[in-house]
Amino acid sequence: MEFYDTIKNRRTIRELKNTPVADDAMERIISAGMQAPTHNHQREWEFIILRDEQEKDNALQFAKAYAEGYLNGKPAPETASPQQKMYAYAMPKQYTMLAQSGCVILPFCKGSGSMNLAAMWCCIENIFLAAAAEGLACSMRIPVGNEGANVARAVGAPAGYTMPCYIGIGYPEENTAVLEQVERNAREAMHFGKW
Repeated sequence: MEFYDTIKNRRTIRELKNTPVADDAMERIISAGMQAPTHNHQREWEFIILRDEQEKDNALQFAKAYAEGYLNGKPAPETASPQQKMYAYAMPKQYTMLAQSGCVILPFCKGSGSMNLAAMWCCIENIFLAAAAEGLACSMRIPVGNEGANVARAVGAPAGYTMPCYIGIGYPEENTAVLEQVERNAREAMHFGKW
């Protein structure tokens, strides 16, 4: 797949098959993440890969508790903005999109400062792009409140490491919803010299 096609095809998918992802594909995907630049050149990133139900249940218990508050949500009205439609669709799936995926990646970075997290997000985007190049899809959940720290304790992460998100990875279900995106022309967003 060409690079720009990979970027165009990279989407957050919330219905993934619970089909295992091959070890060699996972290694390529994590390796692509590890190619991201860092502020200190250390690449102090670690990844916990969850595959079996017990592992997922342990790490996802906090996401499950959060998502249960949205399970009786109402669909967005037709007049809703794309963001409102996405929110109404996505929030009830904050647990299932991870639990039902082929595997869950818990990325960790050492430290919690803005430079550490900025580098980690570059790594995470490389993971998403590599997954798209492999024909896989990803979902992502950002922990709320103390959720990330609770997950870190549940999976035995050492002190001083931060988990910025959960990543569900796998093969998309057939006929999965592809939500509307707001399209913008790059030229409209470009400002040369000043706004």
